Amino acid sequence: MTDTSHPAAAGLGTFERWLSVWVALAIGAGLLLGNLFPGPFAALAALEVASVNLPVAVLIWAMVYPMMVGVNFGALAHVGDKPKGLVVTLVVNWLIKPFTMAALGVLFFEYVFAGLIPPDDAQAYLAGVILLGAAPCTAMVFVWSNLTRGDATYTLVQVSVNDVVMVFAFAPIVAFLLGVTDIVVPWDTLLLSVGLYVLLPLLAGYLTRSKLVAKGGEAAVDAFKSRAQLFSIIGLLLTVVLLFGFQGEVIFDRPLVIVLIAIPLLIQSYGIFFVAYGAARAWGIPFNVAAPCALIGTSNFFELAVAVAISLFGLGSGAALATVVGVLVEVPVMLSLVAFANRTKHWFPTEGTSS
Repeated sequence: MTDTSHPAAAGLGTFERWLSVWVALAIGAGLLLGNLFPGPFAALAALEVASVNLPVAVLIWAMVYPMMVGVNFGALAHVGDKPKGLVVTLVVNWLIKPFTMAALGVLFFEYVFAGLIPPDDAQAYLAGVILLGAAPCTAMVFVWSNLTRGDATYTLVQVSVNDVVMVFAFAPIVAFLLGVTDIVVPWDTLLLSVGLYVLLPLLAGYLTRSKLVAKGGEAAVDAFKSRAQLFSIIGLLLTVVLLFGFQGEVIFDRPLVIVLIAIPLLIQSYGIFFVAYGAARAWGIPFNVAAPCALIGTSNFFELAVAVAISLFGLGSGAALATVVGVLVEVPVMLSLVAFANRTKHWFPTEGTSS
């Protein structure tokens, strides 16, 4: 593995700098087009095989695959280099976050909002937020880490470890939490979704990376990622357009529902960040590890959550709507937390302290 322990480059591309603007425009385009042209969107929604919506699957692959090429499993050899940051992230991602998200979902959808949401809808929204809470981020991690000049090697190690854990842990955690909340889970569809959106892209990324390294080393990998980034960006924006187009009528008819779904998601996002950030500060972790480890725990692999929600419950389901609201909430929340982290970097020791 090349030496990438220095902070990520400060320069940001146009997409990263105006990320929230592009996503907002994609959301607006989806809502407008979905209401103006319901027929074509209904036809796209009907393109399914084995409960998998094909247009969404293709776009999610376009987003995830280039990022998976960047996952270097050789980085797993460096797991012990900065154990404190990795411990904080893994504990937050897999032992805290899924369960606090489920608890907040039950609290708000079954009690606080009980008089505002029909019980069946509440169960669907609960399923959606559980899927979000159980899917830690992989693709956008590198953007958030770069925005805080995070340790690139640590970020790579964390993504690699997270992806390995996700292959084995995502389906059991989701099934357990949905079962606890009395939501029926078709195991075959859940496992198919994990295989399709996590395992296969990870395998494809590994094989592509191996061929690139054999031909030109890490420079070839970087060149491929640079060329493929455009497809990842287009995939993200078109996915947002499609998802909000599919849900456009519901969103316009029931804007209050969007606000209600967003409330527990916002509480979860900020709460998880401050738990991880506070733990990192208390443990004396350097800022260039502390910031990405907290941001990674906060961000969601919304591509996976959306795809699984559609596969399990359908495109027009409340679960799918909840995961789409997660897309709406995530970008501005993460950018605000990046800004907060950069303003408070003086709270942490500099690189060189044991982490």
